[in-house]
Amino acid sequence: MILVGRGFTFDDLEPGFRFRTHRRTISEADRAAFTGLSWLTEELFAVDEENKPRLVPGALVYSFAEGLLLPTMQDTGLAFLNATLDVKGPTVVGDTIHVECEVVEQRLASKGERGLVRFANRVVNQRGETVLEYNPLRLLKKT
Repeated sequence: MILVGRGFTFDDLEPGFRFRTHRRTISEADRAAFTGLSWLTEELFAVDEENKPRLVPGALVYSFAEGLLLPTMQDTGLAFLNATLDVKGPTVVGDTIHVECEVVEQRLASKGERGLVRFANRVVNQRGETVLEYNPLRLLKKT
Protein backbone atom coordinates (compact mmCIF):
# COMPACT_ATOMS: atom_id res chain seq x y z
CA MET A 1 0.00 0.00 0.00
CA ILE A 2 1.29 3.50 -0.86
CA LEU A 3 1.88 5.88 2.06
CA VAL A 4 0.59 9.35 1.20
CA GLY A 5 2.10 12.48 2.69
CA ARG A 6 5.67 11.19 2.84
CA GLY A 7 8.42 13.53 1.70
CA PHE A 8 11.17 13.04 -0.84
CA THR A 9 13.98 10.61 -0.04
CA PHE A 10 17.57 10.96 -1.22
CA ASP A 11 16.87 8.39 -3.95
CA ASP A 12 13.87 10.41 -5.23
CA LEU A 13 16.06 13.42 -5.99
CA GLU A 14 18.82 14.33 -8.42
CA PRO A 15 20.50 17.59 -9.42
CA GLY A 16 18.20 19.63 -11.63
CA PHE A 17 15.00 18.26 -10.04
CA ARG A 18 12.58 21.17 -9.48
CA PHE A 19 9.30 21.65 -7.64
CA ARG A 20 7.20 24.38 -6.02
CA THR A 21 5.08 24.52 -2.90
CA HIS A 22 1.53 25.61 -2.24
CA ARG A 23 0.91 29.30 -1.44
CA ARG A 24 0.38 31.12 1.86
CA THR A 25 -0.91 34.66 2.41
CA ILE A 26 0.75 36.55 5.28
CA SER A 27 -1.81 38.23 7.53
CA GLU A 28 -1.59 41.02 10.08
CA ALA A 29 -2.20 38.40 12.77
CA ASP A 30 0.83 36.45 11.48
CA ARG A 31 3.01 39.58 11.64
CA ALA A 32 1.83 40.51 15.13
CA ALA A 33 2.24 36.99 16.53
CA PHE A 34 5.68 36.49 14.98
CA THR A 35 7.11 39.84 16.08
CA GLY A 36 5.73 39.34 19.58
CA LEU A 37 7.03 35.80 19.91
CA SER A 38 10.45 36.51 18.39
CA TRP A 39 10.91 39.95 19.99
CA LEU A 40 11.69 41.44 16.58
CA THR A 41 10.01 44.59 17.82
CA GLU A 42 12.01 47.18 15.95
CA GLU A 43 9.88 50.10 14.79
CA LEU A 44 10.10 48.98 11.17
CA PHE A 45 7.80 46.06 12.05
CA ALA A 46 6.07 47.23 15.25
CA VAL A 47 4.87 50.77 14.50
CA ASP A 48 1.87 51.27 12.22
CA GLU A 49 2.30 54.23 9.90
CA GLU A 50 -0.83 55.48 8.19
CA ASN A 51 -1.12 54.67 4.47
CA LYS A 52 2.06 52.56 4.47
CA PRO A 53 2.12 48.79 3.95
CA ARG A 54 3.07 46.73 7.01
CA LEU A 55 6.51 45.20 6.45
CA VAL A 56 7.20 41.71 7.83
CA PRO A 57 10.61 40.45 9.00
CA GLY A 58 12.68 38.33 6.63
CA ALA A 59 12.84 35.78 9.46
CA LEU A 60 9.04 35.39 9.20
CA VAL A 61 9.28 34.87 5.43
CA TYR A 62 12.00 32.24 5.94
CA SER A 63 9.96 30.50 8.66
CA PHE A 64 6.86 30.39 6.46
CA ALA A 65 8.96 29.04 3.57
CA GLU A 66 10.19 26.19 5.75
CA GLY A 67 6.61 25.49 6.81
CA LEU A 68 5.48 25.38 3.18
CA LEU A 69 8.31 22.92 2.47
CA LEU A 70 7.49 20.56 5.36
CA PRO A 71 5.44 18.12 3.24
CA THR A 72 8.50 17.54 1.04
CA MET A 73 10.48 16.27 4.06
CA GLN A 74 7.76 14.63 6.14
CA ASP A 75 9.19 11.38 7.61
CA THR A 76 12.32 11.64 5.41
CA GLY A 77 14.15 14.73 6.67
CA LEU A 78 16.75 13.98 9.32
CA ALA A 79 18.60 17.29 9.78
CA PHE A 80 18.93 20.83 8.53
CA LEU A 81 22.70 21.38 8.42
CA ASN A 82 23.32 24.89 7.08
CA ALA A 83 22.30 27.57 4.61
CA THR A 84 23.06 31.05 3.41
CA LEU A 85 20.11 33.41 3.24
CA ASP A 86 19.62 36.58 1.19
CA VAL A 87 16.60 38.88 1.48
CA LYS A 88 15.99 40.17 -2.05
CA GLY A 89 13.05 42.49 -1.47
CA PRO A 90 10.37 43.58 0.97
CA THR A 91 7.43 41.42 2.00
CA VAL A 92 4.31 43.05 3.40
CA VAL A 93 1.11 41.97 5.11
CA GLY A 94 -1.22 40.67 2.41
CA ASP A 95 1.52 39.18 0.23
CA THR A 96 1.05 35.58 -0.88
CA ILE A 97 4.25 33.56 -1.09
CA HIS A 98 5.32 30.17 -2.40
CA VAL A 99 8.72 28.46 -2.64
CA GLU A 100 10.41 27.32 -5.84
CA CYS A 101 13.12 24.72 -5.26
CA GLU A 102 15.85 23.06 -7.27
CA VAL A 103 18.24 20.31 -6.20
CA VAL A 104 21.75 21.64 -6.87
CA GLU A 105 23.93 19.08 -5.08
CA GLN A 106 23.52 15.51 -3.88
CA ARG A 107 25.89 13.00 -2.31
CA LEU A 108 25.72 10.03 0.01
CA ALA A 109 26.62 10.64 3.63
CA SER A 110 29.38 8.68 5.36
CA LYS A 111 26.66 6.33 6.59
CA GLY A 112 25.15 4.90 3.42
CA GLU A 113 21.53 4.83 4.57
CA ARG A 114 21.23 8.61 4.21
CA GLY A 115 22.33 11.37 1.91
CA LEU A 116 23.10 15.09 1.76
CA VAL A 117 21.05 17.27 -0.56
CA ARG A 118 21.51 21.00 -1.18
CA PHE A 119 18.63 22.99 -2.61
CA ALA A 120 18.40 26.44 -4.18
CA ASN A 121 15.17 27.88 -2.75
CA ARG A 122 13.46 31.05 -3.97
CA VAL A 123 10.54 32.57 -2.10
CA VAL A 124 8.30 34.28 -4.65
CA ASN A 125 5.35 36.62 -4.04
CA GLN A 126 2.07 36.93 -5.96
CA ARG A 127 3.66 39.47 -8.33
CA GLY A 128 6.35 36.97 -9.37
CA GLU A 129 9.05 38.86 -7.43
CA THR A 130 11.73 36.89 -5.59
CA VAL A 131 11.77 38.20 -2.02
CA LEU A 132 14.16 35.73 -0.39
CA GLU A 133 16.69 33.12 -1.51
CA TYR A 134 18.43 30.46 0.55
CA ASN A 135 20.30 27.22 -0.08
CA PRO A 136 19.68 24.67 2.68
CA LEU A 137 21.81 21.56 3.04
CA ARG A 138 19.63 18.76 4.41
CA LEU A 139 20.28 15.23 5.55
CA LEU A 140 17.61 12.90 4.14
CA LYS A 141 16.79 9.21 4.44
CA LYS A 142 18.15 7.29 1.46
CA THR A 143 14.92 5.39 0.66
